[in-house]
Amino acid sequence: MDVWESVVGQAQVVERLKKVAQGDSSKIAQSWLICGASGFGCAKVARAFAAALQSRGKVASFRAAEDSATQINAQINTNTQINTDKIASEVLAGTSPDVNILSTDKVTVSIDEVREIVSISEQMPSVAPWRIIIIEDVGRMLERTTNVLLKEIEEPAPRTIWILCAASAADVLPTIRSRSQIVNLAQPSDQDVQEYVQKRSNVDAKTAESVARIAQGNVDLAMLYATSERARSGREELVASVLRISSAIDAIMLAQTLIEDAKAQAEEEVQKWVEEEQSEFLRINGIKPTDKIPPKIRSAYNAIGKKDDVKRKVTRVSRDVLNRAIDAICSVYRDVLVVLNNAQLQTPLVNQEFKADIMQLSKKITAERALKCLDALSVAKKRLAGNGNATLVFEALFCALS
Repeated sequence: MDVWESVVGQAQVVERLKKVAQGDSSKIAQSWLICGASGFGCAKVARAFAAALQSRGKVASFRAAEDSATQINAQINTNTQINTDKIASEVLAGTSPDVNILSTDKVTVSIDEVREIVSISEQMPSVAPWRIIIIEDVGRMLERTTNVLLKEIEEPAPRTIWILCAASAADVLPTIRSRSQIVNLAQPSDQDVQEYVQKRSNVDAKTAESVARIAQGNVDLAMLYATSERARSGREELVASVLRISSAIDAIMLAQTLIEDAKAQAEEEVQKWVEEEQSEFLRINGIKPTDKIPPKIRSAYNAIGKKDDVKRKVTRVSRDVLNRAIDAICSVYRDVLVVLNNAQLQTPLVNQEFKADIMQLSKKITAERALKCLDALSVAKKRLAGNGNATLVFEALFCALS
C-alpha cells in the first residue's frame, strides 16, 4: 500500500520523510512542523508520514530508556506480526488507536482541546511503535493555548511523536519552531493538480485543466471546483462582479451578495456533511435508512446534527468561503500586474476566461494602484482572521477596490 498516494506535487518532501520513516527509530525527531499554504496538503502529508512511521513492520529501537531489552524485543516481535497495510489504512482513515488528530471546526483551537490531547500524548501506544499526535492548523491557537503545548514539545513522552501543521512557520511560537523539524511544502504545479483531479473525479481534461489553474496549487480547492458546479460558478460571478465595480453602491451591494452566498454555500456543505455522517453511523451499526433507530443509540445519532454544532460549523465554513473569495479577487490583480509587466508568456493568466476584461482593467489602472488593491485584500484577510464583522470587512474592501 502506498501511503503517499494522496500527496500531490511534493516529491522532495515525500523522499525526505520516506527516508526518516525507514531509518533508525532511535534517531527520529519527536516534533515535526509541516508548513504550507491552504490546500497544499499539510494534513495529507502529516497522515501519510504517520502511516509510514506506524507501518514499518518492525521497530529498531525506542527512545524509552526505561524499557528493558526483553520489553523491546517483545514489542519488535509483536509489531512484525501486525498487518502493515491494515495499520496504514487505519491511520489514513483516522481510526488508528495510536494516532490522535486534533482539528477544529471553530475559529480557534480551544485550550481545553489542547490539554486533552496533551494528556493523550503521555499514554503508551497500544499496537504500533509510536503514539503520534497530529494537530491540524496549529496557527489557529492563541498564544496562551500554544504555551500549554510547549512543555510537551520540549519534553515529549518517550514514545510520542508530534506532527504540527501550519500555513507558515511564522505562525508558530519560536520556542516550538526551534524544537521541531520543519518541512516546507512546495506549491503543487498545475499539471500535478490536473492529473490528481482527473484521477479522483469524473470531469473531462478541459475542466480539470481549468480548475487546476484557478485553484493555484490548492489541491482541495481544485477538487471542490471539480465536484461543485455551485462553487465554480460562484467564483466566476464574483470575478465578473469585481471587474465591474465602479461605485460605492456597487461595492456595498456586492458585499451583501457575497456574505449571503457564503452562508448559503456553508449551510449546504454542512448539511451534506451531516447527512454523510448520519449515513455512515447507520452503516456502522447495521441499520438500514428505512429502519427505526434503536432508543439506546438514538441520542448518539441525533448528536451528529446537533443545532449548536451545525451553527458553529456553518460559521467556520462561511469564513472558509469568504477566504476563498479573497484569494479569487487577489488572482484578478495578480493577472493585471502580469499584463502591466508584459509577462504573459512567462506567467500565464489565472483568469483566462476573463482575459478581455483584465486587459481592459490594466489600461485603466497603474501597477502602483494594483499593488494597493492587493494590500487592501491582505488587510481584509487579516481582519477576517481576527474575527472581524464580515459585512464591514467586505464593504470596506470593495469600496477600496472601486
